[in-house]
Amino acid sequence: MRTVHPIEAESYRLLREAVDTARLPARTRDVVERVVHTTADPTWLPDLVVDEAALAAGADALAAGAPLVVDVAMVAAGITRYPSTCLVAAPEAARLAAEHGLTRSAAAIRLAARQHADGAVWAIGNAPTALFELVRLAEAGQVRPALVVGVPVGYVGAAESKAALRAAGLPQLSNRSARGGSAIAAAAVNALLYGDPLP
Repeated sequence: MRTVHPIEAESYRLLREAVDTARLPARTRDVVERVVHTTADPTWLPDLVVDEAALAAGADALAAGAPLVVDVAMVAAGITRYPSTCLVAAPEAARLAAEHGLTRSAAAIRLAARQHADGAVWAIGNAPTALFELVRLAEAGQVRPALVVGVPVGYVGAAESKAALRAAGLPQLSNRSARGGSAIAAAAVNALLYGDPLP
């Protein structure tokens, strides 16, 4: 079991005084609280779109050692105790992007899908184009995720990519607004890995 520092424990106690999460299902509560804790922003609670069964499936997949694919190194950096695949810096991603007119992030997702077509957990916290590509691959039957954490950030395509993820019917965690980011994606995955810090 992970040791929780007294400052973190006190932070969670204060969070629970400020935000009523007591009636949320267990995995949903874990994710919501860790995102709010990471940002010190309770307004994430109504912004997140969460499905308890999907989160449970993602947690089970990680517990069983499923591959974890991330879109950028900053997401991987926030998930310190679980290995991840990030191909955005791979030379092959650069070649694929140039050949097909893709962003490197989208090309990296296409490459990762060839390696991890079935049962991976995907965490996208930076690039809307990466999430659009993952949704496209799933709709084409080329990838079958255990869970997609889709929280890319930005004014161009972020909210739209998350709406596309929800419309695709994939097991997912997303949010409605244009905000997001690597820290949010990492926080969600860490919530699935560690659960409630104050059992």
